[in-house]
Amino acid sequence: MVGPRLAGGIVRVGLVGTGFVARLRAEALGSIPQAQLVAVAGRTMAEATAFAQQYDATAVDGWSALIDYPDLDLVVVCHINRDHDAVAAAALNAHCHVVVEYPLSLHLETAQSLLALARTQQRLLHVEHIELLGGTHRALKANLDAVGPPVYVRYCTLAPKHPAPRTWTYCPELFGFPLVGALSRLHRLIDGFGSVARVYCQNYYDGLTPGADGMTYYTTCLCTAQLTFASGLIAEVVYGKGEALWEPTRRLEVLGRNGALYFDGDQGRMTKATGCHAIAVGSRRGLFAQDTTQVIDHLLTGQPLYCQPEASLYTLRVAKAAERSATLGQVVDLTAP
Repeated sequence: MVGPRLAGGIVRVGLVGTGFVARLRAEALGSIPQAQLVAVAGRTMAEATAFAQQYDATAVDGWSALIDYPDLDLVVVCHINRDHDAVAAAALNAHCHVVVEYPLSLHLETAQSLLALARTQQRLLHVEHIELLGGTHRALKANLDAVGPPVYVRYCTLAPKHPAPRTWTYCPELFGFPLVGALSRLHRLIDGFGSVARVYCQNYYDGLTPGADGMTYYTTCLCTAQLTFASGLIAEVVYGKGEALWEPTRRLEVLGRNGALYFDGDQGRMTKATGCHAIAVGSRRGLFAQDTTQVIDHLLTGQPLYCQPEASLYTLRVAKAAERSATLGQVVDLTAP
């Protein structure tokens, strides 16, 4: 998907976004001698200016102006989910390589067309999935064989917020359906356990109210999905955030024929007939830096990346099936033509 490697040894980067993830990207780029953050676009010019001053970059007025900025090699997209695809398409058409935070798009067909465009332009299109680099996922994959073939998986992440913020992450139009916007919840399981045959999903929003910007915001979302994998494995995914939740939860459990794995936050353990013992789980710190470094290495040397966009696209297909299931109130078969 990538054309000739970059010449000159320095990757010139434009950044779309000024939030938490954008800051982590900027800090990572600042630590890589072969990369230079040269331009930043934000929601407002004032936000872009304040951000750019901290990282010795130039502020530009909106992402369209950033795409037109001269001599960019790479555009990193880390702003509201709704606009990921529009920025990625413009950057690819400008012959830039692209890094985009998941999801690539809120629409499956659009995401598919972006992969085709990247191939045509011979440019990198990398969808970030740092959950695959994290200690929990690495510990999961390293210990799966020890508990035998898995028969049941449950993955639950709940984030109480009191009060819920009036931000784009609490807006269905801007964030997307919960398991689309929070695509990593499904991607971790699909990477670990393979393709999905069927999905049944339910979704609940509480406190839906219109905002001054014409968008709708909620105070709580709670989304549950049951996945049947092609292997026969049954998995449950629970994702929620907001005011109607009361205890933060990040728990992954895998029941196998010979034992079980339990991960609570950054703690892991294995239980078997012979007893229970702790599992070492690495840190979640520095994952955006790892992802950024891999991208720069890939562009300069061809070093393979840890995740391919086709894998993210497949997970998006499953997430959109979950959205359709929640809308229809019925099981959706992913194996159907």
